[in-house]
Amino acid sequence: MSAGIITLEGLEFFAYHGFYTEEQTMGNRYGADLSVGCNLDNAANDDNLGSTVNYERLYRIAEREMKIPSKLLEHLAGRIIDGIYAQYPHIEWCEVTVYKYNPPVGGVCRAAKVVIRK
Repeated sequence: MSAGIITLEGLEFFAYHGFYTEEQTMGNRYGADLSVGCNLDNAANDDNLGSTVNYERLYRIAEREMKIPSKLLEHLAGRIIDGIYAQYPHIEWCEVTVYKYNPPVGGVCRAAKVVIRK
């Protein structure tokens, strides 16, 4: 059995997450990275999309969850992971990083990130 990793990096969205009312009203740019650990033997042998984790579906899961406002990035990342496991219960692990560009920290900060691995 071969362990494999499928990763999507640098997904970008405009969404309305945040603790503060201004964030929920004005919105902001958000990003996500998704990694899934799974067995890729069948896909490597049969060249069949049904034998692997479809990264287009991974993107759609993140896109769907980004449209639902959350106060915390932790909550958002957790929902994305739950969505991935609902679609692909056979995966070995999943790691989701979500980040908010230019968070309101009172100074210069390119992004705030939360990483959850399950």
